[in-house]
Order: sequence, then C-alpha cells, then structure tokens
Amino acid sequence: MKDILSAIVALREERGWTEYQLAEKSGLPQSTISTWYRKNMIPSLPSLEKICATFQITLSQLFAQGEESVSLTPSQRKLLHHWARLNQEQQEILLALIEKMQIGTDR
Repeated sequence: MKDILSAIVALREERGWTEYQLAEKSGLPQSTISTWYRKNMIPSLPSLEKICATFQITLSQLFAQGEESVSLTPSQRKLLHHWARLNQEQQEILLALIEKMQIGTDR
C-alpha cells in the first residue's frame, strides 16, 4: 500500500510549501496535519479530499502507485463518461470509426 503521508510531503515539497502553508491553503488546522505525522495516522477521507483539492489532483492520483499518475483533461473525462454509457456493440463501432479516422491522419 502506498504511504499517503509520504506522498503528501512529496507533493507539498514539490511546490515549496511548508506544513503551515499547506494547512492555510487547504483550510485544515496545522495541528491536524502535524498530528498525522507525529502519530503516523492516515488522514480522514474529508481531509484527503481537501488536500487533493489544494494540490489540484484527484484522490485516485494521490493513491496511484508508481511514478506517473494519469491526469485527464475535461474533454477526456467527458469522453469517458459517454463511453461508459455505450453498450459493447456501440463501443466497437466507435472504436472502428476512430481507427478509420486515424488511418487518414497517418499519411
């Protein structure tokens, strides 16, 4: 399992923020954030949501394993939302259309 506290520290340090700045930007008390580290506690879901909003990432990005996390644009999220509502046959038709369109751009 991913060490969430280390991930939060890494994200904070990437931005050059102190613990105090993270608390200020997230709206969480600094004492709460400090307690996570002193007692090696996993933050609550509402706290994690505030932290993610502050870093402008999703919970899934925070929990992602590996060095690279996937970030979707609003258009990509919209496309996936619509894709999920298609049945298997419709998905296959759409994939065929996209592949057909790609052939025209490969020239």
